[in-house]
Amino acid sequence: MRAFSMIDGGRVPRVGQGTWHMGEDPAERQREVAALRLGIELGMPLIDTAEMYGEGGAEEVVGEAIRSRRERVFLVSKVYPHNASRQGIPLACERSLRRLGTDCIDLYLLHWRGQHPLAETVEAFERLETAGKIRHWGVSNLDLDDMQELPQARACATNQVLYNPAERGIEFDLLPWCQAQGMPVMAYCPLGQGGRLLRAPALLEVARRHGAQPAQVALAWALRQPGVWAIPKASDPVHLRANAAAAGLRLGAEDLAIIEQAFPSPSRRQPLQMV
Repeated sequence: MRAFSMIDGGRVPRVGQGTWHMGEDPAERQREVAALRLGIELGMPLIDTAEMYGEGGAEEVVGEAIRSRRERVFLVSKVYPHNASRQGIPLACERSLRRLGTDCIDLYLLHWRGQHPLAETVEAFERLETAGKIRHWGVSNLDLDDMQELPQARACATNQVLYNPAERGIEFDLLPWCQAQGMPVMAYCPLGQGGRLLRAPALLEVARRHGAQPAQVALAWALRQPGVWAIPKASDPVHLRANAAAAGLRLGAEDLAIIEQAFPSPSRRQPLQMV
């Protein structure tokens, strides 16, 4: 699996594990824990979560999953915008650390922009970094205008945004800007939502050509872009194994043309989409 070289000395693979909707149903907890542990064993140690997911429930699931495995995991969490103040961020971080059962978060993100000034949020992040509570900081769901306003943008480790073949708006301006800055982009919902994208005839055709699955094609499509990570969520062992293998799939020009015809690249600037 290809590693991303700009974070953690190149030890972080570009396909990780998402946790949105985990921690919401107690009956699913052990299945979710087992899935995250299997993902780690399959070479996907990057786990993305947030205090919003299950109102802390997902962080608790992650905490159980990484117990006795913490040194093998690259841990990402996100702070609510209403907590992203000079006083609120340290308190939110401590709550996340308790739920995660660790003393340091590898990458801590602003979940989306809210009422607090970006300068104040970045200052709080930098204080956490100095204190050893986090190793890196970044943002999520920030459009180009926001990124250009972001203080200390060169220290921002990532911008996590919606990106998949059906949601390509970032390719017009935001993604090229991030690439020019050497800033990685972390694609959430890379497989779409509700399964519709994975039933698209174009992805089915490309998958047939490679003897692969549509989800693997969607992930390989995202990873064709330099500096893009993907964080699909999966609880099924079959899906986890497929996701882990997707980084080895290379799409050719004809494959990309098939996808381009079904899902054209943007011809103008679009508002940043988020879910």
